[in-house]
Amino acid sequence: MLSWKVTKLGEPKDVLELKEWPRPKVESGKVLIKVDACALNFFDILLCQGKYQEKPPIPFTPGSEISGTIREVGEGCRLKVGQRVIATPAKPEGGLSEWISVPEESVYVVTDSMTSSEAAGMFITYQTSYYALYHRASLKEGEVLLVHAGAGGVGSAAIQLGKARGAKVIATAGGPDKVKICKELGADVAIDYRSENFVEIVKKETNGKGADVIYDPVGADVFDLSRKCITFDGRLLVVGFAGGRIPEAPVNHALVKNYSIVGVHWGLFRRHFPEKAREIHDDLMRLYEEGAIRPLIFKDYDFTKVPEALEVLGDRGTYGKLIVRP
Repeated sequence: MLSWKVTKLGEPKDVLELKEWPRPKVESGKVLIKVDACALNFFDILLCQGKYQEKPPIPFTPGSEISGTIREVGEGCRLKVGQRVIATPAKPEGGLSEWISVPEESVYVVTDSMTSSEAAGMFITYQTSYYALYHRASLKEGEVLLVHAGAGGVGSAAIQLGKARGAKVIATAGGPDKVKICKELGADVAIDYRSENFVEIVKKETNGKGADVIYDPVGADVFDLSRKCITFDGRLLVVGFAGGRIPEAPVNHALVKNYSIVGVHWGLFRRHFPEKAREIHDDLMRLYEEGAIRPLIFKDYDFTKVPEALEVLGDRGTYGKLIVRP
């Protein structure tokens, strides 16, 4: 089989090699999956550079979420040959291969109506946003949700899940094209943060009250400004730091305005409560079947174009998810 291998650390275009590699064997408790699609994430770039907190031994294969079809099952497995699934392979044998063998507990069955690209691009983003909004923030019908980076992977999921819960959704994005995407995803109000002051607009849209829940995967200045437009008893979700700088919050401000700063570490949640992650997956499949959510795909790339696709992703000019198809 063909498999992408990081043979040394550096920029993806310099360190990724497409190699012939032995097809993995099925062991007890594992399933063999023919990969149909693999989603790319920004941390795949960091893995290649050696800058991610996870540092697998070289050579290793990136790729943390795939969709495919089960072709063999190991002893003791309940899953069946022929089922369409998504899976989260662990390094050093990640998902940028034609075949993967993974433990059954990291495999989730998907509805037949979902395309392979959508399936590959939904797991991390929708699980994260569902956990953030429904578990950590307890978002309620009628509340105002402010979503930053609304055209990104987790942001686009948050817009759709916010609307599914019955919230009024205000989204921010950079540039008119991404603002348009946010509106198409269902945002009631979409703000171009490059040319508009989102604090003023949020206050205007809420009659000076502010947003009940703020979904922030950006950090940096976005976090600082968000504290100025959060309502009494609001919840400011810390999802990530795509803006680079990790902000610091003066706790006296949280006390005076009576809001909560809420951390969102979905990976740790999944590790502690794998059965709850499965419950979330089942509900996400229901929402997909009802048409409430649909993963936002930027582009499908040929399997041979992984370095080029990661370069495009690194330039941050994309939206939604980038997918590779073997």
